[in-house]
Order: sequence, then structure tokens, then C-alpha cells
Amino acid sequence: MIVPMKKVTLLVLKKEQRHALKDLRSLGLVHIEDRPANGALINELRSEKNDITLAMSLLTEYLPKKEKKGVTPPSLLSEEDTLTFVDSVLSLTSSYKSNMEESARLSGEIASYAEWGEINTSDFTFLAEKGIYLFPASTSVKTYNSLPKDIKTILLGHGKTGVRFLIRSETNALPADLPQDVIPLKLPETSVKALKEKLKSLQAKIASYKQEMTKMSAYLNSLHALDEVVSKKLQFEIVHDGMQTIDFGDQDDEERVRLVWLTGYIPCEDEAKLSSLAKEKSWAYLSQDPEEDDSVPTKIKRNKLVNLISPLIDFLGTVPGYTEPDISLWFLLFFGIFFAMIFGDAGYGAVLLLIAVILILKTKAKKQKVPTAFYMFGYLGFMTVIWGTLVCNWFGMPTEIVPAFLKKLAVPAIANFTPEDIRNQNQILLCFTLGLTQLMIAHIVSLFRNIKSPKFLADVGSLSMLGGMYFVVLNLVVDSQKYAINNAVLLAIGVGFALNFIFVNYSTGIVQAILESLKNIINMLLGVVNVFADIMSYIRLWAVGLAGGAISATVNEMAGPALGGVIIFAGVLLLLFGHGLNYIMNVLSVIVHGVRLNTLEFSNHVGLTWSGFKYEPFNDGGRI
Repeated sequence: MIVPMKKVTLLVLKKEQRHALKDLRSLGLVHIEDRPANGALINELRSEKNDITLAMSLLTEYLPKKEKKGVTPPSLLSEEDTLTFVDSVLSLTSSYKSNMEESARLSGEIASYAEWGEINTSDFTFLAEKGIYLFPASTSVKTYNSLPKDIKTILLGHGKTGVRFLIRSETNALPADLPQDVIPLKLPETSVKALKEKLKSLQAKIASYKQEMTKMSAYLNSLHALDEVVSKKLQFEIVHDGMQTIDFGDQDDEERVRLVWLTGYIPCEDEAKLSSLAKEKSWAYLSQDPEEDDSVPTKIKRNKLVNLISPLIDFLGTVPGYTEPDISLWFLLFFGIFFAMIFGDAGYGAVLLLIAVILILKTKAKKQKVPTAFYMFGYLGFMTVIWGTLVCNWFGMPTEIVPAFLKKLAVPAIANFTPEDIRNQNQILLCFTLGLTQLMIAHIVSLFRNIKSPKFLADVGSLSMLGGMYFVVLNLVVDSQKYAINNAVLLAIGVGFALNFIFVNYSTGIVQAILESLKNIINMLLGVVNVFADIMSYIRLWAVGLAGGAISATVNEMAGPALGGVIIFAGVLLLLFGHGLNYIMNVLSVIVHGVRLNTLEFSNHVGLTWSGFKYEPFNDGGRI
């Protein structure tokens, strides 16, 4: 359920502002309303936090893959020493990047002298002091042979790019009539040998960077601790600077009273704690119900069973609006069913269930709290085992070799040993029925939310349209004779559309609602098509599950011949690789299709936009 909130306003004396905020933070229950805050200290703390985050990201890449046994991690550094350490990490990384860039430049420069040998600039300088001016250059054979006679050259050799030669000049400048495609060689600052030595030195520094960063990664715990401290300070200063000031009296009056205030939200169940603190600290305190245009955070309270879905919802980052319904229970139920139907294999489900059980037991053995995600994986694995058992699909094995007791657990109408055309028809029918059920639940939820307003009749109309369109879909996809489009179907669609058209925009009266619908007549008409499309989209459960089953069967057929011969090892590898790849593809399919049916089709029908944001109280956690 979405926890009811109260909008609260606190007023305190300006001189007690920091103490009051510390008390409020210790209470840890008020979600502070965002206010603009860009003070100098805030910008400094943000810069520090960015540096710490970057340093942690850099060091994490160089954490040893295996922790050495018996090695005690270093004790936490002081705050000042950790900031210095962060600067060292960033400075070292900056030097590393500069060295990499310089190394690449030197490598290119050295490569440009490859055909010229160990050129030394001092040799050319020495000759120039003696009045002998030589300029190395290169050009094509054709251009070299057609050079003017007054240009004196010394041929050095032929290379991949043409001719290499020296131009001898009477002055310390190239001849003015030199052809454009003659390319003078830019001499190195000192010598090619010096360039190579410099490159070697840089490469040694680059190689040592990884070792240094690996050593420094041992202090990641200090960086995490500092990150929490800085985050806590930053959160405090943002709230502090965001508080508005009220002055009572003239600016020059020493006895004038200055107040500061803030607005936030607190769960109704915790309001008494804030009220008690306000009385104890002599704060002015106002509590009221949130208004329609208030940005109220969403706090969701779930029981242990429904909370299984929280890891997925947190991963998606979706939060319902404060005034929207909480569909966690339905999300959990239908996502489990969709997951099972997309995987469609009891063997795959058993693997996931086994992994989940092992992870749970290992975590409990360490006396640690078991992540909710492990229980969610167990639930999904269990649901997949159930569905796979009902359709008699075990690692894609032919039903002929599936044990008889497992066949008895299957439902013949949808099981793999039933003729393909009958089985597919029944599974498709089940998908559409499942879709109808989920979408009808959505409108029933919406209906009860609107029960005090005539707007609930719009949901009655939507339910009627869903029922009618369900038979239209069955007529077109499953069996046109068995599921004929009769007058009852047309009446259900027509009456449903009429009710929806009249009441979906109801606010002050029927006339107003009809006028609003007429303004959006195109969208209203398209809504009928959308109902058809939404029911139709549930066929993806059958299609994706069928594809996964076909891949499993194909892998088994490919590996089968190898399992009975001398190349049994290759057969086992093929089985592991093939089924592993199919497993990964099924996970992606669940994310694309299983999640979509809940967050799009179902959510649209229940009136859920996922436009909310999480309730994050001002507390000692220091979360930004």
C-alpha cells in the first residue's frame, strides 16, 4: 500500500537553525521539499564528492580478483588523509593519461623516422656551423628525377613512400623553387635515440600505474567512509541553504527576530513523533493534508510476500505517483506467471530454484541478511517449474523420454505430447484469457478507486469493451466458428464504448464530460483499437515461449549424436553452451516482454503513469 502522508511546515529561530536541522536529521522521518541551494560550501562539497566518486570508480577497476587469505585490510584513514589520498589517485591517473598520450605521440614520431635510421639533430647543427646546410626530405621518384638542376641533392635510398634524399643549400633555408610535393623531414628535438629512451621511460611509468593502483585499492574502505561523511555534510548544507528566512523588525534593529522555515512530508503514522519533537524544541509546526498540485513522495509498505517484487521494481526505477494505486501484488503474481511462460521449461526453473536455495543457505550460514532478490529468484524458479511441469517441458527433451510420472502431472490440453495444432491453439487461448483477466483486474482496481464518482461507469464501460474485444480476438486468431462475433459481442463493445465516452472525462457534470470526449474524439475512437491491440499483445507469451522451447530442442538434437560416441565431451560442452545461451536469451525476453505487459498494458488500464518519486527522509544516512 502507498502510505498516507502529511505535509508539514516547520519554523525555527535563525540562530537555532543548525541545531534544529541536526535534531530533525536524527529523527529521520521528514522528506524535505527541494529548494534551490548553491552556496560556496555546497559547491565545494559537491566537487569533493565528485572527486571521491571518481577515485572509487578508478580504484574499483584494480581490486584484486581474489582476496589474499590472512591479509588484514588497512585501518581507515582520517578524513584529511583520505582527501589527500583522493588527490593522489586523481593526480596519478592524470599523469597516466598524459603519459599514454605522450607515448602514443612519441611512437608515431619514432615511426616516422624508421626509414631514416638514428637521426641526430646535433649532427645537422654541427654541419650548419661549418657552412654545410643539409635538409632531409622525401618525394616520389618522378618528382625527384624532375628536380631543377640548381637544387643539389644527395640520394639516400628508396622506400615504401618514394625517394629519401638530402638537399644541400647555400644558406640555412630550403630552395625557394622546391616543388610542393617534396616533403622536408622535421628533425627531432635531439635525436631518435633520445626519443626511444624517453618512450621506454614512459612505458615503464605506464606499466607501474597498474601496480600502484592495485596497492592503493586496499584503501577503498576509507574512500567509502569519506563518501558517506561528505554526502551527509552535503545533504545537510543543501537543506540548510534551502530554508527560507523571515525577518520581523528593521534590518538595523539588533532585537529583530529572524525565523527560517522548511516544508516537507512525513508518513501519517509517524506524525506524532515529529509533533512531540516540535513541542520539546519549541518549534512552530503546521501539519496539513497534501494538496492536489503538491509533489508528494511515495512510500510503499509491502508485506513479506509482496515485497518479493521490490528488487525488480527498484531495478526498473519505477515509482507510482502518490495518488496512484499500488499494484505490487498484481505485479508479483502476473510477472511470475509471465516469467514462467516465457522460460517455459521446468528444467530451467529447477536450475534457477536450486541456485536461489544455495545462495540463501550460504548467506544464512554466514549469519548475514538474505537479499530479497534471492527469494525473488526462488519464487520465479518455482513458478517456472510449475508451468514447465504443466506443459511437460524438461530441458527441451522429447516427451517420449520424459518419465511417466512427470507426464501424469501435465495438463493434456497444453502439454507437449498433445498434437501441435491443438496444443498451440489452447496455449494461445490461455494467453488471451490471461490478458483479459489482468486487464479486467486493472479496471476493477480503477473502478473501486472511482466508486464515489460517476467516473466509475467509465471503468464499467472498459470492462464491457474488454469482454467484447476478447471474443473478437478469439474469432480472428483462435477459431472463427467457435467464437463467432454475434450481437452480444457487438452490444458489449458498443455499450462499453458509450459508457467510457460519456464518463471517462467526468469532473463536474455529464455535459462537461461529453464535451471533453468530443474534443478528443480521435483518441476516443483509437481507444477501441487499443483495447484490441492490448489483448492481442499477450500472444507474445506463447510466441516467445515457443521460440525458447524450439531452441532447447534443437540444441538437444545437435548434441545427441555426440553424447553416444567418443566425442561425448564435445556433446556436453554443446549442451551447456546451447542451453546457457538460451537461458540468457530468455532473461532478455522476460525484461522486454514480461516487464512490458505489467508496466505498459496493465499500468495504462489501471491508470498508472509511474510518475512518482521515492520517499527519502532527511536522516543520518547522508543520501543525496
